[in-house]
Amino acid sequence: MKTSSVAKLALATALLLGGLGQAAAGEADVVAAEAVQEGDGSWRFRVTVAHADEGWDHYADRWEVVAPDGRVLGTRVLLHPHENEQPFTRSLGGVVIPEHIDRVTIRAHDSVHGNGGAELSIPLPR
Repeated sequence: MKTSSVAKLALATALLLGGLGQAAAGEADVVAAEAVQEGDGSWRFRVTVAHADEGWDHYADRWEVVAPDGRVLGTRVLLHPHENEQPFTRSLGGVVIPEHIDRVTIRAHDSVHGNGGAELSIPLPR
């Protein structure tokens, strides 16, 4: 009986650690962002994301520019994991933002947790 209890405990521990390993990278965090208005009136965003990418099964797969009402104004899709480049910075241009919006939120998304990491709210200097 004692051996059986030890085996069950070992199996439960292995299952728990295996489950934790799958999501050990946590959520994707936006650590820096800047916005510049371009000559045509659209906006270019330069965003830095931190996430402990673990390969194709768990990586930061996009970031979004979000209006105060929750509407997504622009999305930068990240096409591959960045295991050896952390944090990493990518840009997105051509984002059209209505004149009445003077601040946006930048949020990152990962393939396991979705949205949920640290976000940044940034002003739009007009």
